[in-house]
Formats: sequence, C-alpha cells, structure tokens
Amino acid sequence: MPNTAGRWKRRKEARPKEILAAALDLFTAKGFAASRVDDVAARAGVTKGTVYLYFPTKEDLFKAVVRDALFPVIHATEQRVATAPEDVSAATLLRSVVQVFPQLSATPAGAVIKIIIAEAGNFPDIARFYLDEVIRRERRVLGAIIERGIARGEFRPVDVPSTILCLFGPAALALLWQHTFAPFDDVSLDMATVCATLSDLVIGGLCRLDGDPS
Repeated sequence: MPNTAGRWKRRKEARPKEILAAALDLFTAKGFAASRVDDVAARAGVTKGTVYLYFPTKEDLFKAVVRDALFPVIHATEQRVATAPEDVSAATLLRSVVQVFPQLSATPAGAVIKIIIAEAGNFPDIARFYLDEVIRRERRVLGAIIERGIARGEFRPVDVPSTILCLFGPAALALLWQHTFAPFDDVSLDMATVCATLSDLVIGGLCRLDGDPS
C-alpha cells in the first residue's frame, strides 16, 4: 500500500511555507490592508482555519512573511561581515552588502518596503516591527563596516548614522521605484547598476584623499 501517512506528514510540514508564499504574493499585489486571510487561504489551497492555526492574526502572518523572506538574507550578510578576513577592505564589504538589494529586487520580497511605507500610518505595530527586526539589524551591519573602515584608516571620520542613511535611503528608494514606477517608465532600471553606482558614490566620499589629515 502507498505510504499515505508519510505523504500527509510531508504535506502538513510544507503548509506554513505554502501559506507564507501565498501571503507574500497577495500582500505584494494588493497591500496589507486590502488582503484578506480568506484570500490567502484560497491561494494556498487551505482553509481559513488552517491559516489561523499557524498564524493567529493577519499581523502575525505578515511578520512571519517578512521573517521568512528577509531574515535569511540579513543573517547571511551579518555572518559575511562578522567573519570577513582582515585583508578584506571595508570598501569591498560595503559593495557586497549593497549588492544584496538587486538580489531582493528580483524576488517578491523586494516589494516588502513598498508595503511597509504604504501601511505604516494605519498599522504602526507593523512599522515598529520592521524598524526593530529589519532596519536596525541592517544599520548594525552597515555601521560595523563603516567603523571598520574608519578604524583602519580607509575611510575619513564621518557621522556613521548619517552615512548609513545616505546608503540605505537611495537603495530603498530604488526598490520602491522598481515595484511602483518601473512598469510604467520608458527608462529601464537595472538594480545592479544602480547599486554599483551608489556604492561608487558613497565609497568615493568615504575614502581618504591625498592630503587628508590623519
């Protein structure tokens, strides 16, 4: 006889991932407020009760979507910076971190920032969650790289929080543009080129010039 119990177990274990994938697609297409748990359930091929079994509220579901889509990328970036050999320059590390944005833009996860900006006013708990668990982690990574460059004499002394904003702001805007205006724009946007240009501009401003004081 076929092992239906084993197949059922595998199907049950896959359900949370299937629900999260359906929710991300729906949130991306309709936004958080307009998306209904019923629609997520229908897209995932489960009942509404099954969704609530794993995710008690729609807010919990959205937070789980963000964790599933972004946390592996953030964790990998944190590890890359924390374990970088001494001979790797701060500029090289900074470029590698900024190039994460083009990777995200090619996936539905790249639309998360658009959802957050659109819904933050009406759902402040979601905005606080994103600030605490995504933005602050990204700040720490970028801050560690900039401080590494300053300590090693690669970068000029700068205000680190302001420099992080100068990096993060344009990259986030490019993601937002990709998922908002790019489909209607006759000027094509290549995220890899945008982020490489951003890296060049910021690193050019950070690096010491001949004659700069020590």
